[in-house]
Amino acid sequence: MVYPSIQLAQSIISLCKAKNLTQVVISPGSRNAPLTIGFTNDPFFTCYSIADERCAAFFGMGLAQQTHRPTILVCTSGSALLNYYPAVAEAFYSQIPLIVLSADRPLHKIDIGDGQTIRQQNVYQNHILYSANLTEEASTANDQLIQAAIHTAIAQKGPVHINAPFEEPLYQTTTQQTVHPTVVEPVVPTAAAVEYTNYTQSWEKATKKLILVGACAPNTLTAEIITRLAADESVLFLAETLSNINDPSVINAIDRLVIPMNETELQALQPDILLTFGGMVVSKKIKQFLRQYRPKQHWHVDPLRHYDTYDCLTDRIYTDPQSFFTQLTATVQPVSSTYRDKAHELMHARDTKHNQLINEAIFSDFTAIDYLVRQLPTASQLQVSNSAVIRYVQLVPVDPSIEVFCNRGTSGIDGCTSTALGAALASGKPTVLMTGDISFFYDSNALWNSYIPKNFKIILINNGGGGIFRTLPGHQENEVFNTYFETNHQYNATHLAAMYGFDYFQATDKETLKTAATAFFQTTDRPAILEVQTPTFLNDEVFKNYYRNL
Repeated sequence: MVYPSIQLAQSIISLCKAKNLTQVVISPGSRNAPLTIGFTNDPFFTCYSIADERCAAFFGMGLAQQTHRPTILVCTSGSALLNYYPAVAEAFYSQIPLIVLSADRPLHKIDIGDGQTIRQQNVYQNHILYSANLTEEASTANDQLIQAAIHTAIAQKGPVHINAPFEEPLYQTTTQQTVHPTVVEPVVPTAAAVEYTNYTQSWEKATKKLILVGACAPNTLTAEIITRLAADESVLFLAETLSNINDPSVINAIDRLVIPMNETELQALQPDILLTFGGMVVSKKIKQFLRQYRPKQHWHVDPLRHYDTYDCLTDRIYTDPQSFFTQLTATVQPVSSTYRDKAHELMHARDTKHNQLINEAIFSDFTAIDYLVRQLPTASQLQVSNSAVIRYVQLVPVDPSIEVFCNRGTSGIDGCTSTALGAALASGKPTVLMTGDISFFYDSNALWNSYIPKNFKIILINNGGGGIFRTLPGHQENEVFNTYFETNHQYNATHLAAMYGFDYFQATDKETLKTAATAFFQTTDRPAILEVQTPTFLNDEVFKNYYRNL
């Protein structure tokens, strides 16, 4: 076995191993050589080399998204760790565990003009759960900081930063481990018991109870719990596509229900109790509705964090949703009400109208996405980029066997492809990334690695710019808008596909889409890209007409 000679690096690697952290994403560099030597020479770790640190961090986040264990990110000193920041922020708000392990110059070399040197300590202070600023020598104090960081990432589900200064020489090795840090088990605080009596009493009194669910891991709730909740006429269950809760009793296309509502319908929808769980909610309209038509009570169920998204939070319930609903539904009796059925009747009419409007619409982003989502392989995974694509996906039916993910913590376009690749590798499932053109080209370095699975596919909706801005108030057809908001371009993915070894398919209308999609989904021996060219100047009209006619 080969170890780095620097004892601090030995301590870090030994403690990561003791805590059963196996996934390590390394960006090449010199200052991090002691860590790279240690991780790559120990078969316990699975190491990946990703040159672009921004891509590396999102790739690592994709791994952690699927494994639910922290991914270790290793980088050199200087601007390298700043390129991790977008993924750090996303992981912070999406509750995904990451351990940023940055190599640094010794403290006395900071701010004296030494090369590749910045102020690395506490650099993520606004979006980090714990910062461990180590000293050069291996010590008990350093070991405690390292373990505190690891424990925090696991227990609080988010990013932590360990900054490790190394002095040259950096590449020397030894065949003997010369430090053996004491492994400390974390002290797990006892969770306060939830007092269910008040909740069950309030639940039974309310005739209008709205459950709203944002992004969740698959199987957050059992089918039995959903069935129990569905039996109550006073409970309306709205769950975004990213909730991975897909049941006939649950309304997924929330915007289709809410956006066309008139004043009377909105007032009727106003809940007595709003119960929320899960991550960030995509639907802007449901947020606006709940901020205007506030419930008397808002309960948020989460073991860790409780955002007051609707400006009416009354109860922070520190437990997981499955436990909460198991206790709640064990004793409460269904309440007679028309609340649920009126919403479902309205939604049934909207669904019928949706199918009519999609069938009549011209070829566009919306119609292409509607068709392609229906063609997705069962039991596969759908990763979705931000901006317009996720909003379209929220409006179309997704097979219940398909898991859906999107970076909604900060809702950025910057690492969607990298995250999808990491997730595909970790899950082992056939994975399709559905992305817009700006997001795809922005993160094209995501394809610059040797780990792309053969069953990884990209659906690229190319409308020649940032089409979502055309649907927003203030859109004007002029050079300033087209250049600085929409980002007009004439690029396609042909050459990128060839360079990175992807099979490439293209569609420009309904007929070519059907033919290309069939070949695309049948491809099994190489990763593939299906690029769908849609009309730049008509997509927004299709989208607006859809809501006008619902």
